[in-house]
Amino acid sequence: MSCKVVLAQGISVSYREELKNTIKTRNICPKLVGFLANEDPAAAKYAEWTAKTCAETGVEFELRKCSRNDLEDKIIEANQDAGVNGIMVYYPVFGDRQDQYLQNVVDVSKDVEGLHHKYVYNMYHNIRFLDEAKTKKCIIPCTPLGLVKVMEYVGVYNGILPHGNRLHGRVVTIINRSEIVGRPLAALLANDGAKVYSVDINGIQEFHRGVGLQLKKHEVSETTLTVEDVLPLSDVVITGVPSPSYKVPSHLIRDGAVCINFSTFKNFDGDEIKKKAAIYVPAVGKVTVAMLERNLVRLYDYQAQDRVSSTA
Repeated sequence: MSCKVVLAQGISVSYREELKNTIKTRNICPKLVGFLANEDPAAAKYAEWTAKTCAETGVEFELRKCSRNDLEDKIIEANQDAGVNGIMVYYPVFGDRQDQYLQNVVDVSKDVEGLHHKYVYNMYHNIRFLDEAKTKKCIIPCTPLGLVKVMEYVGVYNGILPHGNRLHGRVVTIINRSEIVGRPLAALLANDGAKVYSVDINGIQEFHRGVGLQLKKHEVSETTLTVEDVLPLSDVVITGVPSPSYKVPSHLIRDGAVCINFSTFKNFDGDEIKKKAAIYVPAVGKVTVAMLERNLVRLYDYQAQDRVSSTA
């Protein structure tokens, strides 16, 4: 069997070590506050991973549990606390538009998850910096960013091409179009040059930057394609279906594809996918947490720059 199974722990090591060294050599201690206002076991597990990784790298992490009806006030308190450098919320809380509202209650300068409208707008419009001088990179949502780093690690990105075009010629299918992961990921990969088939229960959309990457940002078009049509075309298949019963039909995967699962459930049949895929990444959680901390350190530095600017 020629399939290489790549674990998230191995991918995240270099990022964790870099963070640990940065925090130690600069003698800093960024503080991250996480809000848990639901009973979701996956959210509790994510909080557990976050606490453990932060302890290892030197980040101060505080988990604050509250009722969902008190959450908005608690976020505002953290926004106003100069000792807090980053804020995250374990979603879903209400599971509707109120969650989108809460994402924008988090101060943009402390939003480690990149869910504030400013970051979302910039991501979809392929705006990569917050300032004209290009000294402050935009914050990207942690799981989509983690998936990009996984794809870089396994060689999907072509390092010979210029930044922003390194997925030119790649075809990617993402089975998930959630607003938290699937759709942002499709936009990120299309903005980097890929043709992306975004799959959900309502159909398949195509994200792309046109022939020869002539567009500055991706555009989206509806298709009449099916999973049976797009999987055999795909160099990379990424899944995030939140169901224990869902399995990607392995027989449709092209030989030598890269298959990545970010669902808490196993969307690929482990034995069958190893017969088709060249590379299989069964989970990405530890890379996601590493990106969370990376975003935190970045925001810590931006806050320090803003303090200097305000006193100059």
